[in-house]
Amino acid sequence: MPAFETGREPEWRVIMAEDFILNAETRSDKGKGASRRLRRQGRVPGIVYGSGKDPQPISVDHDELINHLKSEAFYSHILELKLDGKKEQVVLRDLQRHIYKPTVVEHLDLLRVSAKEKIRMQVPLHFVGEDVAPGIKLKGGVITHDLVNVEVSCLPGDLPEYIEVDVSELDIGDNVHLSDIKVPDGVELVELTHGEDHDLKVASIQQPRSAKEEEEEEEAAEAAAEAAAEEGSEEAGEEKKEED
Repeated sequence: MPAFETGREPEWRVIMAEDFILNAETRSDKGKGASRRLRRQGRVPGIVYGSGKDPQPISVDHDELINHLKSEAFYSHILELKLDGKKEQVVLRDLQRHIYKPTVVEHLDLLRVSAKEKIRMQVPLHFVGEDVAPGIKLKGGVITHDLVNVEVSCLPGDLPEYIEVDVSELDIGDNVHLSDIKVPDGVELVELTHGEDHDLKVASIQQPRSAKEEEEEEEAAEAAAEAAAEEGSEEAGEEKKEED
């Protein structure tokens, strides 16, 4: 079932609700040793590249970056980078966190953007209407979010902060696909450009499984695992006999 049949217009945030300013400094020292020294000083090494310019190693204040990362919008937003007094528009392309300490950022990649060049970005999906969906409210169904982000292609000025998916009309067995989502003018869902077989499922409502069904599935999985183990043991025994 299409996601929008209620007459309610979907929402997306194209005009950015808040401005993100990231202060940075150029860095000349490279290598792991230099990066470790920066981190001990409370700074995060990074790089800014793109728009036909040479890549520029930079560093940003760790606490300032962490504060920005608390906002979902930061990940799909045009950022203002202040680098040694000069301003550039960039987007966050990659982020590396400490393997055991997710609140510690070790490196970031920023991509310069041009108002005339399209970019590809991951944009979050906001699901609305779950509280009134017939399949949930009236029949006790359970909703599954198969996707929580989508990749879009657009000019920087058209980049939505999020895309809303209305599931208020979904019943048991209904689902929403990428082709059901309405996006702002000038915005394209990248996956759909690869053909109809890439029209991925976004969300669906299913009848909840009973405790008995879950138990039966677990027992079946355990039996399959035991059978595979026995088969492996028998094969190992046969191989040993052949060697002897």
